[in-house]
Amino acid sequence: MKTKRILAGLAGAAAVGLAAIAFAPRQPSSVSQIGTPLAAPQSERSTSFVASLPERDAIGKPQGELFGPRSWAPLPTLASPQAVVQAPQAPSAPPIPYRVAGQVVADDGTRVVLTKGDRVFEVSEGQTLEEGFRLESISAHALKFVYVPLGTAQEMPVIGLGLDLTAPARSLVTAPEPSAAPAGGATPAVADTPPPGAAQLRFEGPQEVRAGTPFDVALKLTSAQSVRAMPMQLTYDAKRLQPMAVRAGDLFAGGNFTYRVNPSGSIFVGASGSGRTASNTDSLIVTFRPIASGAAELKVSSLLLQGTAGGTIAHEPPPAFRAAILQ
Repeated sequence: MKTKRILAGLAGAAAVGLAAIAFAPRQPSSVSQIGTPLAAPQSERSTSFVASLPERDAIGKPQGELFGPRSWAPLPTLASPQAVVQAPQAPSAPPIPYRVAGQVVADDGTRVVLTKGDRVFEVSEGQTLEEGFRLESISAHALKFVYVPLGTAQEMPVIGLGLDLTAPARSLVTAPEPSAAPAGGATPAVADTPPPGAAQLRFEGPQEVRAGTPFDVALKLTSAQSVRAMPMQLTYDAKRLQPMAVRAGDLFAGGNFTYRVNPSGSIFVGASGSGRTASNTDSLIVTFRPIASGAAELKVSSLLLQGTAGGTIAHEPPPAFRAAILQ
């Protein structure tokens, strides 16, 4: 019993001592030196570590609500560049495909001579050509056309000196007044001093003919440059001569050749070919029938020689042809 009391007393004393140690204030460690601060609490150490990290840019403002309402309608599709349809342009008239080669002034009005490639046209006001162009009016320095399918008007300027609407018959080159015939009724020769390189023309035919007997008159041409087209107008004595036929000479054989006879005394000729030089070559031949006695005359009133490149070939106007008509 005595031993049990002793053990119980020791156990109680031990319990009291442990309780005193647990609730006693904690003293600084004897290992720490004087003046050395104690370690900061855990929360303070975490704050200072975050502050020492480098700053970073913000992610940015939110572009929309993450869980906002959504539409299930399909998004519109953008049209591709090929699918863009341009507005149709208004139709326009094509360019005028003709060139002015000369003019013919007759009793029934003025007509212009037009060329297109190898073709020659004689056109009067109000006439419509095959390309749909109608010649509306003729002035000295311009021709006014109307493109019939669209009704639009266009003007084509006349290059050069312009058209002479008052002269009896004139083209870009005009023949001078005929000179007196030499004795014996021979046909005058070509001028003695033509300009250098100019083409030469002359009439060739009989000097005397019998009334009622047809005869031919040929217009000869000599040109070192290739001649492609040759629109012209001839005038003749309608009281003594009657044209029966007009045909192309060797110069335009196989080409385009047109003519029109005005009974009042003029012949219009449109001739064109592939283009060739000429040496005293027939350009055209006119067949006449003499109808009255006297001195008959034939002359070139207008003429244009056109080269292969479209330019004009200089030439000397031929002297008039004269023949005596005998009964």
